[in-house]
This record gives sequence, structure tokens and C-alpha cells, in this order.
Amino acid sequence: MPRRLLVRPSMTRLRGAAVDAFAIWRRRLLFLAGGVCVGLAAVLMATLADAAQGLFKRGLGLSPWLALAITPAGFGLCAYLALTVFPNAQGSGIPQVIAARHTGQLALRRALVSLRTAFGKIVVMTLGLLFGASTGREGPTVQVGAAIMAAAGHLTPERQPGLILAGGAAGVAAAFNTPIAGIVFGIEELSRAYEARNGALIVAAIVAAGLTALAITGNYTYFGTSSATLPFGRGWIAVPVLGALGGLTGGVFSRIVILFARGLPGRVGALIARHPVAFAVSCGAGVALCGLASGGAVYGTGYEEARALLHGAGESHGNFAPLKFLATLLSAISGIPGGLFAPSLSVGAGLGAALQGLFSDVPVAALVLIGMVAYLTGALQAPITAFVIVTEMTQDHALMIPLMVAALIADAVSKSVCREGLYHALAETLLARAEARPAPVVMPR
Repeated sequence: MPRRLLVRPSMTRLRGAAVDAFAIWRRRLLFLAGGVCVGLAAVLMATLADAAQGLFKRGLGLSPWLALAITPAGFGLCAYLALTVFPNAQGSGIPQVIAARHTGQLALRRALVSLRTAFGKIVVMTLGLLFGASTGREGPTVQVGAAIMAAAGHLTPERQPGLILAGGAAGVAAAFNTPIAGIVFGIEELSRAYEARNGALIVAAIVAAGLTALAITGNYTYFGTSSATLPFGRGWIAVPVLGALGGLTGGVFSRIVILFARGLPGRVGALIARHPVAFAVSCGAGVALCGLASGGAVYGTGYEEARALLHGAGESHGNFAPLKFLATLLSAISGIPGGLFAPSLSVGAGLGAALQGLFSDVPVAALVLIGMVAYLTGALQAPITAFVIVTEMTQDHALMIPLMVAALIADAVSKSVCREGLYHALAETLLARAEARPAPVVMPR
């Protein structure tokens, strides 16, 4: 009898330990399986984005004037779908992920990162690029990745915020083939705080997503490798100049987007609120005009144009950067789904290339990379993410210090223009509207 009394507590402890071990490994497997699915989704979205842009360019091959009809109509269709069929799919998707992590309303969290929303994001983002929108796929990949991980999180609801963070970070890593930037982005932008208990699992999800994408697409650097250098000397003047210019223009961009997201005052704001689809059509018309003025260079993500400028294969027209800036701004305020990363890098590349005449002794590749970091930092106010992601995308570590300096200058200048970070300001606006809404949030079916 005494022996049984001694054995039973031991057996109970063993069973409890086994249950705890199973729960730990289940969580780890969820992160890994979710990471694999995020990698597959990133590859799918990249394929669809490239195909959509290719079809649009073929259409323009018949006549560039077709954009005046196709692009406004396409913007209207995308806005209508995002408002009525796929609510919560508007914009880049990163504010939705931030809001989902911080809200205490389970219904709102599920609506923001549901699989239905993710599906709509992919469909309408692809349509936007098909009609010439100046948008990217990386922000939408973040929301889709978060939705995939959140779906897995239904099995462990107490860990769902961590899963959402991991899914978003894995989306950046898989979209750009930049695992380190994915980790940094998760810390700096999605959470703005390091969560030690989720750190290893986030890395596991990023590795799983990255390996899945690599297995399908092969190893690559997003913009190709660069060996540009900037020896200390007169050429360094370009660093503060581009840092200030990128921070100023990026800050102006953010401030305008936030202003439109919160609603313009007066009759103009009321008119836009009453007729969002018509407003999107007018934004599409503006993008088409920018496209005509640039010879078609400002449509789409801007990846090919930025890559050409980086490798000296493209002409540095002075109007590319301002027209790409305007096309991206119109696409962002229109409310259609689409990201900002790739278009912002393209604007920054244009800024750097435009200053080639002032800094003839500086390699154009160095100017382009500094411009990329400066403008991306100015727009997002995420300096660490900016210089890490550009360095990792080009494997150019020789420029690390100049890129850091440009990022710090751009961040300071941007904050003097726009005090709030773009994504977090949009997330706060989204949460405020959801809390003030009398009707319940649309739930995923």
C-alpha cells in the first residue's frame, strides 16, 4: 500500500511532463508547418505579381494610351472588391497585422488576419498590378503570412499573437529572401519590442519559410549582388544629402497617406468618404498619367527599374523619382490592396541616380543604394530594417556604414516632418474606427 502511494504521484508527474513536452513540440511544429505554408504563399504571390505585370506591359505594347481606360477602371474594381467582398484587405496589410497583434477583441483579430482576408489580398493585389498600380507584394505577403499562422494558432489561442508576429516576419523573409531582415522587421516594426519567449520559434518559422521559397526558386539576391564602395572622402557628402532628401520626401509621403487614412477635413473628405470607389478611379487616372509621362516606367512594383539603375543598365531620368513617388502615393491613398516596400525602394533608387551629376566621383550603384535606404527609412521610420534589408538584398557589406549613417539622418528628418510611424499610425486609425463602429466586425466565413 505505501508503495502504491509513492508510485502514483511519480506516475502523475511523468504523465504531466509528457503532456507538457507534447504541448511544447506541438507549438514548435505549428510554427514550422506554418512557416512552410508562408514560404509557399510567398512564391505564389511573386509568381502572380510577375505574371500580372507582364500582361499589363503586353497590353501597353499595343498602345500606351490604353492605360487611360484600363488603370482607372481597374482601380475602381479593386476598391470595390476590397470594400465589399474582402473587407480588411485594403492597403499594404502590415497595419492590419500590427492591429491584430494589439487588439483585445478576438473577433476583430480574426477578421484582420483571416484566411478569407488573405485570399482576397492575393486576388485583389494581383488585379491591382494587372491594371498598372504602383504597388508591391511584400506588405501583402506579411498579412497573408500572419493569416496563415493565425489559422494554425486556433489550436493554441494563447500563443496567437506570437504566431501572427512570426507569420508576418516570415512573410518579409520569404518575399525578399532576406531572413535577417525578417527578424529585424518583426522586432522593429511589427512588435517594437523583443519577445524572448517567442524568439526561437519566430526564427524557426522564418527558416522554414525561407527554405521553402529557396527550394522552389533557388538561392538569389533580390536586386543581384553589388560590390559598390564609398571610400572616406569628398564622396561622403552624398550620404547626408541623400539621407536628408530621402527622409524629407519619405516623411511627406507618410504624412499624406496618414492624412487621407484618417479622413480629410471639410467637404472634400466627406465626398471621398461617400464615394470611395469613384475616388479610387480618379487615383487610377492619375497613375495612368504618370505612366504616360514616364514612358511606362512607374507602373508596377518598380523592381526592374531599380535593378537596372543599380547595375548601371538604366538611364537616370530626373523625372523618374518624382513620378514614381506620385504614382505610389496615388496607389496608396486609393485604398486598393498593395504594398509599399518595392515601390519605395524604386523611388529611392531614382533619387540616388538623379544625383549622379552632382557626385560624379561616386559610383552610381553607391548612390542608388544610399537613396534606397534613405527613402525607405523616411517612409517607414524603420532605419534598422531599411539598411539591413538593402544590404541583404544586394550582399554589399562594404557600404554598411554609409547606409547606417544615411538611415539615421533620414529617420531624424522624417520625424521632423511626420511624427508618427506610417504603419503604426494606420494601425491605430484602423483600431479606433473598429472600436467606434456600432455594428459587429465582419467575421470570416
